Amino acid sequence: MSVTNLIYPMAAMVLLTAVVLVKLYRARIAAIRAGHIDIDYFRLHQGAREPESSAKFSRHFVNLFEVPTLFYVACLAAMVAGVATPLMVGLAWAYVGVRVGHAYIHLGSNRLRRRRNAFAIGWLVLLAMWGTLTVSVALRG
Repeated sequence: MSVTNLIYPMAAMVLLTAVVLVKLYRARIAAIRAGHIDIDYFRLHQGAREPESSAKFSRHFVNLFEVPTLFYVACLAAMVAGVATPLMVGLAWAYVGVRVGHAYIHLGSNRLRRRRNAFAIGWLVLLAMWGTLTVSVALRG
């Protein structure tokens, strides 16, 4: 299997991040136009509270630069080490799928139990990726 196969799930995560960024931008413009917040708030993010309609997009966008960084590092490490096995690629796609589901829940109904479960499953998949990576590198000697 080509090590470049992990590029596709990484690109999908970048696309998810871009989609959330566009939704964040639209939500902030709508909040400003509706008079829910003054544009000056966004200079330093101080003063009034950002309305929930845009705050959840903002929080989710930031979240996509937290735990998912471990996903990108695992993919890159597998590519560099030459251990981008079908299992690793499958786990990477599973992680992307869970993160898309997490985004759908968080930015939609925002049901906390479902969101928490999606987040936990994402962590389990990420840990499986790192376990697979570690074992694969160790077996290569």
